[in-house]
Amino acid sequence: MLHSDASEFVAELLLVLAGLLPIVNPLGSAPMFLAMTRGADPPTRAALARHVAINSTLLMVCAFAIGAYVLRIFGLSIPVVQLAGGAVLCRLGWNLLDTQPPSDPSTPANVDAKAFADRAFYPLTMPVTIDPGVLSVAIALGANHATNLTGTVIKESSAMIAIALVGVTVFVAYRYAGAVAQWLGHARIQVLLRLSAFIVLCIGVQIAWNGLRTLHGELNAPPAAVAPARATTP
Repeated sequence: MLHSDASEFVAELLLVLAGLLPIVNPLGSAPMFLAMTRGADPPTRAALARHVAINSTLLMVCAFAIGAYVLRIFGLSIPVVQLAGGAVLCRLGWNLLDTQPPSDPSTPANVDAKAFADRAFYPLTMPVTIDPGVLSVAIALGANHATNLTGTVIKESSAMIAIALVGVTVFVAYRYAGAVAQWLGHARIQVLLRLSAFIVLCIGVQIAWNGLRTLHGELNAPPAAVAPARATTP
């Protein structure tokens, strides 16, 4: 029995980790974090990385635990969240592509630390780190409820550990983004930033398209067939 519970715990942990980590993709989001914190000194950037990691972890926990209930309360569906969130992500990616190439983002400048702190949740946590795709996956993973108390404890505890591990990877990737930028050099990091902004734009389009396609399919779905009345014999 104990071996079975341990196997179920590990399987659930790996399921949540494999479902969330590739979509969060902290390494892919690190250049965006670097671009949006250019001019920050290393202590400020480290503090921001910590705040973003904590915010991201809390968002994923809330989406996993109560996301389906929140959507039900407001009468929302996951496709609607995908469509709205994808539009926000498209706007962010386009703005980053449309701006002039920034100065070296790894070079500190005289910028108010409070201005960076105000960006900790929006846009650094959401939608840069936790986009609508991450939220929809977390909601879907949390919607599969266990049938007994032991299964519920195993599912919830393993999911919380997996989400915490994803949060740790976010912190490490963002915390050392400046050091990686210095190692790559200014020219390479500019190419990487532009490429990342384009990828963000494409992800936003894909998420919005997924939501729009699902909504279109629901609107055009044929009505449920009415079962023919059973013939009665006199």
